Amino acid sequence: MAFKASPKEIIKKMILNKLNIHAVNKDKVTVPEYAIFNLPEKVLQFGTGVLLRGLPDYFIDKANRQGVFNGRIVVVKSTDQGSTSDFDEQDSLYTLCIKGIENGETIEQNIISSAISRVLTAGKQWDQILELAASESLEIVISNTTEVGIQLVEDDVYAKPPLSFPGKLLALLLHRYKKFNGAKDKGLVIVPTELIVDNGTKLEEIVIMLAKRNNLPNGFIAWIKNHNSFCNSLVDCIVPGKPDAEQISNLQTELGYEDNLLISSEVYRLWAIQGDRKISEKLTFAKADKGVVITPDINLHRELKLRLLNGTHTLSCGLAYLSGFDNVKSAMDDASTADFISNLMRNEIAPAIPYKVTKEQTDDFSYKVLDRFRNPHINHQWLSITANFTSKLKMRVVPILLQYQEVFKSAPNLMALGFAAYIRFMKPEIQKGTEVFGSFEGKKYLINDTKAAHLADLWNKNSQDKIVDAVLNDTLLWGDKLTIIPGFSKAVNQYLSKMDSQAALKEMVKSEIAKIQS
Repeated sequence: MAFKASPKEIIKKMILNKLNIHAVNKDKVTVPEYAIFNLPEKVLQFGTGVLLRGLPDYFIDKANRQGVFNGRIVVVKSTDQGSTSDFDEQDSLYTLCIKGIENGETIEQNIISSAISRVLTAGKQWDQILELAASESLEIVISNTTEVGIQLVEDDVYAKPPLSFPGKLLALLLHRYKKFNGAKDKGLVIVPTELIVDNGTKLEEIVIMLAKRNNLPNGFIAWIKNHNSFCNSLVDCIVPGKPDAEQISNLQTELGYEDNLLISSEVYRLWAIQGDRKISEKLTFAKADKGVVITPDINLHRELKLRLLNGTHTLSCGLAYLSGFDNVKSAMDDASTADFISNLMRNEIAPAIPYKVTKEQTDDFSYKVLDRFRNPHINHQWLSITANFTSKLKMRVVPILLQYQEVFKSAPNLMALGFAAYIRFMKPEIQKGTEVFGSFEGKKYLINDTKAAHLADLWNKNSQDKIVDAVLNDTLLWGDKLTIIPGFSKAVNQYLSKMDSQAALKEMVKSEIAKIQS
Protein backbone atom coordinates (compact mmCIF):
# COMPACT_ATOMS: atom_id res chain seq x y z
CA MET A 1 0.00 0.00 0.00
CA ALA A 2 1.36 3.42 -0.95
CA PHE A 3 2.20 5.78 1.90
CA LYS A 4 -0.22 8.70 2.19
CA ALA A 5 1.08 11.87 3.84
CA SER A 6 -1.04 13.70 6.40
CA PRO A 7 -2.16 17.30 5.69
CA LYS A 8 0.37 18.63 8.20
CA GLU A 9 3.20 16.74 6.53
CA ILE A 10 2.19 18.14 3.14
CA ILE A 11 2.22 21.68 4.56
CA LYS A 12 5.74 21.20 5.89
CA LYS A 13 6.92 20.18 2.43
CA MET A 14 5.44 23.28 0.78
CA ILE A 15 7.19 26.46 1.84
CA LEU A 16 5.97 29.82 0.59
CA ASN A 17 8.32 30.97 -2.16
CA LYS A 18 8.28 31.92 -5.85
CA LEU A 19 8.65 28.32 -6.94
CA ASN A 20 5.48 27.27 -5.10
CA ILE A 21 3.30 30.30 -5.85
CA HIS A 22 1.50 28.48 -8.65
CA ALA A 23 0.24 25.84 -6.20
CA VAL A 24 -1.29 28.28 -3.71
CA ASN A 25 -5.09 28.28 -3.48
CA LYS A 26 -6.15 31.71 -4.76
CA ASP A 27 -9.54 31.32 -3.12
CA LYS A 28 -7.84 31.46 0.28
CA VAL A 29 -5.23 34.18 -0.25
CA THR A 30 -4.37 36.99 -2.68
CA VAL A 31 -1.42 35.81 -4.76
CA PRO A 32 1.01 38.11 -6.64
CA GLU A 33 1.42 37.96 -10.41
CA TYR A 34 4.86 36.81 -11.61
CA ALA A 35 5.40 40.14 -13.42
CA ILE A 36 5.80 41.86 -10.05
CA PHE A 37 9.03 39.94 -9.41
CA ASN A 38 10.63 41.78 -12.34
CA LEU A 39 9.84 45.31 -11.14
CA PRO A 40 12.81 47.63 -10.43
CA GLU A 41 14.06 48.23 -6.89
CA LYS A 42 12.83 51.74 -6.11
CA VAL A 43 12.81 51.71 -2.30
CA LEU A 44 15.54 51.18 0.28
CA GLN A 45 14.09 50.28 3.67
CA PHE A 46 15.95 50.30 6.98
CA GLY A 47 14.26 47.76 9.23
CA THR A 48 12.67 44.31 8.94
CA GLY A 49 10.07 44.87 11.67
CA VAL A 50 6.40 44.00 11.52
CA LEU A 51 5.21 47.63 11.48
CA LEU A 52 7.05 48.30 8.22
CA ARG A 53 5.89 45.02 6.69
CA GLY A 54 2.30 45.57 7.83
CA LEU A 55 1.96 49.25 6.86
CA PRO A 56 4.30 50.93 4.30
CA ASP A 57 5.11 47.63 2.60
CA TYR A 58 1.39 46.80 2.44
CA PHE A 59 0.69 50.05 0.61
CA ILE A 60 3.53 49.47 -1.86
CA ASP A 61 2.44 45.88 -2.48
CA LYS A 62 -1.15 46.99 -3.06
CA ALA A 63 0.00 49.69 -5.49
CA ASN A 64 2.12 47.19 -7.40
CA ARG A 65 -0.83 44.83 -7.75
CA GLN A 66 -2.82 47.75 -9.19
CA GLY A 67 -0.01 48.66 -11.58
CA VAL A 68 0.42 52.06 -9.94
CA PHE A 69 3.83 52.29 -8.23
CA ASN A 70 5.70 49.50 -9.99
CA GLY A 71 8.70 49.23 -7.71
CA ARG A 72 10.01 46.87 -5.06
CA ILE A 73 11.82 47.25 -1.76
CA VAL A 74 15.32 46.27 -0.70
CA VAL A 75 15.45 45.91 3.06
CA VAL A 76 18.55 46.68 5.10
CA LYS A 77 19.01 44.69 8.28
CA SER A 78 21.17 47.03 10.35
CA THR A 79 22.45 44.55 12.94
CA ASP A 80 24.25 41.22 12.54
CA GLN A 81 22.08 39.61 15.23
CA GLY A 82 19.79 36.91 13.89
CA SER A 83 19.74 35.91 10.24
CA THR A 84 17.89 36.61 7.02
CA SER A 85 17.38 32.91 6.28
CA ASP A 86 13.57 33.06 6.43
CA PHE A 87 13.53 35.90 3.91
CA ASP A 88 16.06 34.11 1.71
CA GLU A 89 14.22 30.77 1.75
CA GLN A 90 10.87 32.43 1.01
CA ASP A 91 12.17 34.88 -1.64
CA SER A 92 11.08 37.60 0.83
CA LEU A 93 7.42 36.64 0.35
CA TYR A 94 5.22 36.69 3.44
CA THR A 95 1.54 36.44 4.29
CA LEU A 96 -0.27 39.40 5.84
CA CYS A 97 -3.47 38.38 7.65
CA ILE A 98 -5.74 41.40 8.04
CA LYS A 99 -8.52 41.05 10.59
CA GLY A 100 -10.76 43.62 12.21
CA ILE A 101 -13.89 45.71 12.03
CA GLU A 102 -14.55 48.47 9.51
CA ASN A 103 -17.80 50.46 9.41
CA GLY A 104 -19.25 47.90 11.81
CA GLU A 105 -18.49 44.97 9.48
CA THR A 106 -16.02 42.14 10.13
CA ILE A 107 -13.12 42.07 7.67
CA GLU A 108 -10.78 39.11 7.13
CA GLN A 109 -8.25 39.06 4.29
CA ASN A 110 -5.06 37.12 3.58
CA ILE A 111 -2.47 38.60 1.20
CA ILE A 112 0.88 37.25 0.03
CA SER A 113 3.04 40.37 -0.06
CA SER A 114 5.64 40.59 -2.81
CA ALA A 115 6.74 44.13 -1.94
CA ILE A 116 10.23 43.07 -0.79
CA SER A 117 12.72 41.85 -3.37
CA ARG A 118 15.60 40.98 -1.01
CA VAL A 119 17.05 41.58 2.45
CA LEU A 120 20.68 42.65 2.92
CA THR A 121 22.68 42.72 6.15
CA ALA A 122 24.62 45.95 6.62
CA GLY A 123 27.58 44.32 8.33
CA LYS A 124 28.10 41.67 5.64
CA GLN A 125 26.70 43.17 2.44
CA TRP A 126 27.52 46.86 2.69
CA ASP A 127 29.02 46.96 -0.81
CA GLN A 128 25.74 45.68 -2.28
CA ILE A 129 23.83 48.32 -0.34
CA LEU A 130 26.14 51.03 -1.69
CA GLU A 131 25.62 49.64 -5.18
CA LEU A 132 21.86 50.03 -4.77
CA ALA A 133 22.36 53.58 -3.46
CA ALA A 134 24.03 54.43 -6.77
CA SER A 135 21.34 52.84 -8.95
CA GLU A 136 19.16 54.72 -11.41
CA SER A 137 15.99 53.09 -10.10
CA LEU A 138 16.30 54.09 -6.43
CA GLU A 139 13.94 56.91 -5.45
CA ILE A 140 12.81 56.45 -1.85
CA VAL A 141 14.24 55.61 1.58
CA ILE A 142 11.97 54.38 4.40
CA SER A 143 13.02 53.63 7.97
CA ASN A 144 11.82 52.37 11.29
CA THR A 145 14.87 51.93 13.49
CA THR A 146 12.93 52.69 16.74
CA GLU A 147 13.16 56.06 18.46
CA VAL A 148 16.77 55.29 19.46
CA GLY A 149 17.72 55.10 15.79
CA ILE A 150 17.30 58.81 15.14
CA GLN A 151 20.02 60.10 17.44
CA LEU A 152 23.30 61.88 16.90
CA VAL A 153 26.31 59.70 17.73
CA GLU A 154 29.93 60.05 16.68
CA ASP A 155 30.23 58.11 13.45
CA ASP A 156 32.65 57.52 10.61
CA VAL A 157 30.95 57.91 7.24
CA TYR A 158 33.69 55.81 5.59
CA ALA A 159 33.27 52.81 7.89
CA LYS A 160 31.83 49.65 6.33
CA PRO A 161 29.22 50.18 7.57
CA PRO A 162 28.89 53.30 9.76
CA LEU A 163 27.56 52.57 13.23
CA SER A 164 24.29 54.52 13.34
CA PHE A 165 21.30 54.73 11.03
CA PRO A 166 21.93 58.44 10.26
CA GLY A 167 25.58 57.54 9.58
CA LYS A 168 24.57 54.79 7.17
CA LEU A 169 22.12 57.10 5.41
CA LEU A 170 24.79 59.79 5.09
CA ALA A 171 27.24 57.28 3.58
CA LEU A 172 24.65 56.17 1.02
CA LEU A 173 23.86 59.76 0.07
CA LEU A 174 27.57 60.55 -0.30
CA HIS A 175 28.06 57.51 -2.54
CA ARG A 176 25.06 58.51 -4.67
CA TYR A 177 26.27 62.13 -4.89
CA LYS A 178 29.66 61.01 -6.18
CA LYS A 179 28.20 58.47 -8.60
CA PHE A 180 25.95 61.03 -10.27
CA ASN A 181 28.29 64.03 -9.88
CA GLY A 182 25.81 65.89 -7.71
CA ALA A 183 22.97 65.75 -10.26
CA LYS A 184 19.96 67.69 -8.99
CA ASP A 185 17.47 65.07 -10.14
CA LYS A 186 19.17 62.21 -8.27
CA GLY A 187 18.11 63.24 -4.79
CA LEU A 188 15.91 60.88 -2.76
CA VAL A 189 12.64 61.14 -0.84
CA ILE A 190 13.39 60.02 2.71
CA VAL A 191 10.43 59.06 4.93
CA PRO A 192 11.23 57.91 8.47
CA THR A 193 8.37 56.29 10.40
CA GLU A 194 9.98 56.31 13.85
CA LEU A 195 7.47 57.34 16.50
CA ILE A 196 8.90 60.75 17.33
CA VAL A 197 7.50 64.17 16.47
CA ASP A 198 9.11 65.79 13.40
CA ASN A 199 11.03 62.60 12.64
CA GLY A 200 12.05 63.74 9.14
CA THR A 201 13.24 67.15 10.30
CA LYS A 202 15.28 65.64 13.12
CA LEU A 203 16.83 63.01 10.85
CA GLU A 204 17.88 65.68 8.35
CA GLU A 205 19.44 67.81 11.10
CA ILE A 206 21.48 64.86 12.36
CA VAL A 207 22.63 63.87 8.86
CA ILE A 208 23.79 67.45 8.21
CA MET A 209 25.63 67.60 11.55
CA LEU A 210 27.35 64.28 10.81
CA ALA A 211 28.37 65.54 7.37
CA LYS A 212 30.01 68.57 8.94
CA ARG A 213 31.73 66.50 11.63
CA ASN A 214 33.14 64.25 8.89
CA ASN A 215 34.40 67.34 7.04
CA LEU A 216 32.43 66.53 3.92
CA PRO A 217 32.36 69.08 1.05
CA ASN A 218 30.02 72.06 1.25
CA GLY A 219 28.70 71.22 -2.21
CA PHE A 220 27.57 67.80 -0.97
CA ILE A 221 25.91 69.30 2.11
CA ALA A 222 24.08 71.79 -0.13
CA TRP A 223 22.95 68.87 -2.35
CA ILE A 224 21.52 67.08 0.70
CA LYS A 225 19.58 70.19 1.73
CA ASN A 226 18.36 71.29 -1.68
CA HIS A 227 17.78 68.11 -3.66
CA ASN A 228 16.71 65.50 -1.10
CA SER A 229 13.39 65.59 0.73
CA PHE A 230 13.19 64.53 4.38
CA CYS A 231 9.47 64.08 5.12
CA ASN A 232 7.94 64.05 8.59
CA SER A 233 5.49 61.18 8.84
CA LEU A 234 3.01 59.61 11.24
CA VAL A 235 2.07 55.93 11.23
CA ASP A 236 -0.96 54.43 12.90
CA CYS A 237 -1.70 50.71 12.66
CA ILE A 238 -1.68 47.91 15.20
CA VAL A 239 0.53 45.13 13.82
CA PRO A 240 0.80 42.50 16.58
CA GLY A 241 3.18 40.46 14.44
CA LYS A 242 3.30 36.71 14.34
CA PRO A 243 0.19 34.99 15.78
CA ASP A 244 0.56 32.35 18.49
CA ALA A 245 1.45 28.76 17.67
CA GLU A 246 -2.15 27.51 17.54
CA GLN A 247 -3.26 30.32 15.24
CA ILE A 248 -0.23 29.76 13.01
CA SER A 249 -1.01 26.05 12.76
CA ASN A 250 -4.66 26.73 11.86
CA LEU A 251 -3.76 29.40 9.32
CA GLN A 252 -1.14 27.26 7.60
CA THR A 253 -3.54 24.36 7.42
CA GLU A 254 -6.15 26.65 5.86
CA LEU A 255 -3.72 28.30 3.42
CA GLY A 256 -1.89 25.10 2.51
CA TYR A 257 1.70 26.26 2.95
CA GLU A 258 4.30 26.99 5.59
CA ASP A 259 5.24 30.64 6.16
CA ASN A 260 7.78 31.60 8.83
CA LEU A 261 7.28 35.31 8.10
CA LEU A 262 3.49 35.39 8.45
CA ILE A 263 2.17 38.40 10.37
CA SER A 264 -1.24 39.82 11.27
CA SER A 265 -2.55 43.37 11.38
CA GLU A 266 -5.73 45.30 12.01
CA VAL A 267 -7.85 46.71 9.17
CA TYR A 268 -7.28 50.37 9.98
CA ARG A 269 -4.02 51.88 8.75
CA LEU A 270 -2.77 55.42 8.32
CA TRP A 271 0.49 56.76 6.93
CA ALA A 272 0.39 60.56 6.98
CA ILE A 273 3.36 62.06 5.13
CA GLN A 274 4.22 65.72 5.15
CA GLY A 275 4.84 66.84 1.59
CA ASP A 276 3.73 68.80 -1.47
CA ARG A 277 2.86 67.93 -5.06
CA LYS A 278 6.50 67.11 -5.82
CA ILE A 279 6.45 64.46 -3.07
CA SER A 280 3.11 63.09 -4.33
CA GLU A 281 4.62 62.66 -7.79
CA LYS A 282 7.32 60.41 -6.30
CA LEU A 283 5.18 58.51 -3.80
CA THR A 284 2.69 57.27 -6.36
CA PHE A 285 1.75 54.30 -4.16
CA ALA A 286 -0.46 56.79 -2.29
CA LYS A 287 -2.96 56.50 -5.17
CA ALA A 288 -3.68 52.88 -4.28
CA ASP A 289 -5.09 53.37 -0.79
CA LYS A 290 -6.79 56.22 1.08
CA GLY A 291 -4.77 55.23 4.15
CA VAL A 292 -1.78 57.10 2.67
CA VAL A 293 -2.26 60.83 3.15
CA ILE A 294 0.26 63.27 1.67
CA THR A 295 -0.36 66.74 3.05
CA PRO A 296 1.58 69.94 3.81
CA ASP A 297 0.56 69.60 7.48
CA ILE A 298 0.33 66.24 9.29
CA ASN A 299 -0.39 67.86 12.66
CA LEU A 300 -4.14 67.42 12.21
CA HIS A 301 -3.65 63.65 11.97
CA ARG A 302 -1.25 63.74 14.92
CA GLU A 303 -3.78 65.61 17.07
CA LEU A 304 -6.65 63.29 16.15
CA LYS A 305 -4.59 60.23 17.04
CA LEU A 306 -3.03 61.75 20.17
CA ARG A 307 -6.31 63.00 21.64
CA LEU A 308 -9.08 60.69 20.40
CA LEU A 309 -7.20 57.39 20.34
CA ASN A 310 -4.37 57.80 22.84
CA GLY A 311 -6.18 60.26 25.12
CA THR A 312 -9.25 58.03 25.35
CA HIS A 313 -7.07 55.00 26.09
CA THR A 314 -5.30 56.91 28.86
CA LEU A 315 -8.45 58.25 30.53
CA SER A 316 -10.13 54.84 30.33
CA CYS A 317 -7.34 52.44 31.32
CA GLY A 318 -7.39 52.92 35.10
CA LEU A 319 -11.18 52.85 35.29
CA ALA A 320 -11.50 49.81 33.02
CA TYR A 321 -8.75 47.83 34.76
CA LEU A 322 -10.11 48.52 38.27
CA SER A 323 -13.59 47.59 37.00
CA GLY A 324 -12.30 44.12 36.20
CA PHE A 325 -11.78 44.31 32.43
CA ASP A 326 -8.46 42.83 31.30
CA ASN A 327 -8.41 44.08 27.71
CA VAL A 328 -9.99 46.74 25.54
CA LYS A 329 -12.28 44.33 23.68
CA SER A 330 -13.82 42.99 26.93
CA ALA A 331 -14.57 46.56 28.04
CA MET A 332 -16.22 47.31 24.71
CA ASP A 333 -18.40 44.21 25.17
CA ASP A 334 -19.89 45.83 28.28
CA ALA A 335 -22.62 48.24 27.16
CA SER A 336 -22.11 50.85 29.90
CA THR A 337 -18.31 50.90 29.62
CA ALA A 338 -18.53 51.10 25.83
CA ASP A 339 -20.93 54.04 26.18
CA PHE A 340 -18.52 55.70 28.62
CA ILE A 341 -15.60 55.34 26.20
CA SER A 342 -17.67 56.57 23.24
CA ASN A 343 -19.11 59.59 25.06
CA LEU A 344 -15.75 60.47 26.61
CA MET A 345 -14.15 60.47 23.15
CA ARG A 346 -16.90 62.14 21.12
CA ASN A 347 -18.51 64.57 23.58
CA GLU A 348 -15.70 65.66 25.91
CA ILE A 349 -12.34 65.11 24.20
CA ALA A 350 -13.31 65.90 20.60
CA PRO A 351 -14.77 69.39 21.19
CA ALA A 352 -11.77 70.33 23.35
CA ILE A 353 -8.94 69.34 21.01
CA PRO A 354 -6.47 72.27 21.11
CA TYR A 355 -6.22 72.41 17.32
CA LYS A 356 -8.45 73.65 14.51
CA VAL A 357 -10.55 70.62 13.65
CA THR A 358 -14.15 70.15 12.49
CA LYS A 359 -16.85 68.01 14.09
CA GLU A 360 -17.06 66.03 10.85
CA GLN A 361 -13.36 65.17 11.15
CA THR A 362 -13.58 64.16 14.82
CA ASP A 363 -16.75 62.12 14.25
CA ASP A 364 -15.20 60.22 11.34
CA PHE A 365 -12.00 59.48 13.27
CA SER A 366 -13.93 58.55 16.44
CA TYR A 367 -16.07 55.95 14.70
CA LYS A 368 -12.93 54.36 13.23
CA VAL A 369 -11.27 54.28 16.65
CA LEU A 370 -14.33 52.62 18.20
CA ASP A 371 -14.23 49.96 15.47
CA ARG A 372 -10.57 49.37 16.34
CA PHE A 373 -11.37 49.06 20.05
CA ARG A 374 -13.98 46.37 19.22
CA ASN A 375 -11.54 44.29 17.16
CA PRO A 376 -11.69 40.74 18.60
CA HIS A 377 -8.30 39.88 17.10
CA ILE A 378 -6.35 42.53 19.05
CA ASN A 379 -5.61 41.59 22.66
CA HIS A 380 -4.72 45.05 24.01
CA GLN A 381 -4.26 44.76 27.78
CA TRP A 382 -5.45 47.67 29.94
CA LEU A 383 -2.63 47.09 32.41
CA SER A 384 -0.11 47.56 29.59
CA ILE A 385 -1.82 50.82 28.64
CA THR A 386 -1.35 52.10 32.22
CA ALA A 387 2.44 52.09 31.72
CA ASN A 388 3.74 55.64 32.36
CA PHE A 389 0.17 56.64 33.22
CA THR A 390 1.23 60.03 34.61
CA SER A 391 3.30 61.25 31.67
CA LYS A 392 0.60 60.09 29.24
CA LEU A 393 -2.02 62.10 31.13
CA LYS A 394 0.23 65.17 31.09
CA MET A 395 0.93 64.98 27.36
CA ARG A 396 -2.36 63.66 26.02
CA VAL A 397 -5.04 64.85 28.45
CA VAL A 398 -4.02 67.96 30.40
CA PRO A 399 -4.08 70.21 27.30
CA ILE A 400 -7.63 68.95 26.62
CA LEU A 401 -8.70 69.64 30.19
CA LEU A 402 -7.42 73.20 30.03
CA GLN A 403 -8.99 73.76 26.61
CA TYR A 404 -12.32 72.30 27.81
CA GLN A 405 -12.36 74.76 30.70
CA GLU A 406 -11.53 77.59 28.30
CA VAL A 407 -14.36 76.67 25.92
CA PHE A 408 -17.10 75.45 28.28
CA LYS A 409 -16.17 77.18 31.57
CA SER A 410 -16.90 73.96 33.47
CA ALA A 411 -15.43 70.61 34.43
CA PRO A 412 -15.86 67.57 32.14
CA ASN A 413 -17.51 64.84 34.23
CA LEU A 414 -16.23 61.79 32.35
CA MET A 415 -12.68 63.12 32.34
CA ALA A 416 -13.03 63.74 36.07
CA LEU A 417 -14.10 60.12 36.55
CA GLY A 418 -11.11 58.94 34.53
CA PHE A 419 -8.79 61.15 36.58
CA ALA A 420 -10.24 59.84 39.84
CA ALA A 421 -9.57 56.28 38.65
CA TYR A 422 -5.96 57.31 37.88
CA ILE A 423 -5.48 58.57 41.45
CA ARG A 424 -7.00 55.38 42.89
CA PHE A 425 -4.92 53.20 40.58
CA MET A 426 -1.75 54.95 41.79
CA LYS A 427 -2.53 54.31 45.47
CA PRO A 428 0.38 52.25 46.89
CA GLU A 429 -0.22 48.99 48.66
CA ILE A 430 3.31 47.56 48.76
CA GLN A 431 6.70 49.11 48.02
CA LYS A 432 9.67 46.85 47.27
CA GLY A 433 12.77 48.88 46.59
CA THR A 434 11.99 51.00 43.54
CA GLU A 435 8.87 48.99 42.68
CA VAL A 436 5.43 50.13 43.78
CA PHE A 437 2.41 47.83 43.74
CA GLY A 438 -1.23 48.77 43.98
CA SER A 439 -4.16 46.57 44.98
CA PHE A 440 -7.89 46.60 44.34
CA GLU A 441 -10.33 44.05 45.70
CA GLY A 442 -7.38 41.83 46.61
CA LYS A 443 -5.82 41.93 43.13
CA LYS A 444 -2.22 43.16 43.23
CA TYR A 445 -0.67 44.95 40.23
CA LEU A 446 2.61 46.67 39.40
CA ILE A 447 2.40 50.45 38.98
CA ASN A 448 4.71 50.80 35.98
CA ASP A 449 5.19 54.57 36.13
CA THR A 450 8.26 56.77 36.52
CA LYS A 451 6.23 58.88 38.99
CA ALA A 452 5.00 55.89 41.01
CA ALA A 453 7.23 56.65 44.02
CA HIS A 454 6.22 60.31 43.96
CA LEU A 455 2.50 59.43 43.90
CA ALA A 456 3.09 56.90 46.68
CA ASP A 457 4.67 59.66 48.74
CA LEU A 458 1.65 61.93 48.13
CA TRP A 459 -0.73 59.14 49.19
CA ASN A 460 1.33 58.41 52.31
CA LYS A 461 1.34 62.07 53.37
CA ASN A 462 -2.33 62.85 52.70
CA SER A 463 -5.65 61.46 53.84
CA GLN A 464 -8.14 60.44 51.15
CA ASP A 465 -10.08 63.70 51.43
CA LYS A 466 -6.85 65.65 50.81
CA ILE A 467 -5.18 63.49 48.17
CA VAL A 468 -7.09 64.90 45.19
CA ASP A 469 -5.99 68.50 45.77
CA ALA A 470 -2.45 67.31 46.55
CA VAL A 471 -2.26 65.50 43.21
CA LEU A 472 -4.05 68.12 41.11
CA ASN A 473 -1.97 70.98 42.54
CA ASP A 474 1.35 69.24 41.90
CA THR A 475 2.99 71.26 39.14
CA LEU A 476 5.84 68.73 39.03
CA LEU A 477 3.31 66.28 37.59
CA TRP A 478 1.24 68.52 35.31
CA GLY A 479 3.07 71.79 34.75
CA ASP A 480 -0.12 73.58 35.92
CA LYS A 481 -2.39 73.48 38.95
CA LEU A 482 -5.45 71.61 37.74
CA THR A 483 -7.54 72.91 40.63
CA ILE A 484 -7.92 76.12 38.59
CA ILE A 485 -10.53 74.27 36.49
CA PRO A 486 -13.88 75.19 38.08
CA GLY A 487 -15.54 72.19 39.74
CA PHE A 488 -12.90 69.69 38.60
CA SER A 489 -11.38 68.95 42.02
CA LYS A 490 -14.83 68.58 43.56
CA ALA A 491 -15.96 66.13 40.87
CA VAL A 492 -12.78 64.05 41.13
CA ASN A 493 -13.17 63.94 44.93
CA GLN A 494 -16.77 62.75 44.70
CA TYR A 495 -15.86 59.91 42.34
CA LEU A 496 -12.76 58.86 44.27
CA SER A 497 -14.67 58.66 47.56
CA LYS A 498 -16.91 55.95 46.10
CA MET A 499 -14.20 53.83 44.47
CA ASP A 500 -14.18 50.93 46.89
CA SER A 501 -15.25 48.04 44.64
CA GLN A 502 -15.70 46.94 41.06
CA ALA A 503 -19.46 47.09 41.56
CA ALA A 504 -19.21 50.71 42.71
CA LEU A 505 -17.09 51.68 39.71
CA LYS A 506 -19.51 50.06 37.28
CA GLU A 507 -22.44 51.77 38.99
CA MET A 508 -20.74 55.17 38.65
CA VAL A 509 -20.23 54.56 34.96
CA LYS A 510 -23.88 53.55 34.50
CA SER A 511 -25.05 56.60 36.44
CA GLU A 512 -22.99 59.03 34.35
CA ILE A 513 -24.16 57.47 31.08
CA ALA A 514 -27.79 57.62 32.26
CA LYS A 515 -27.39 61.36 32.93
CA ILE A 516 -26.07 61.91 29.41
CA GLN A 517 -28.81 59.83 27.79
CA SER A 518 -31.69 61.33 29.79
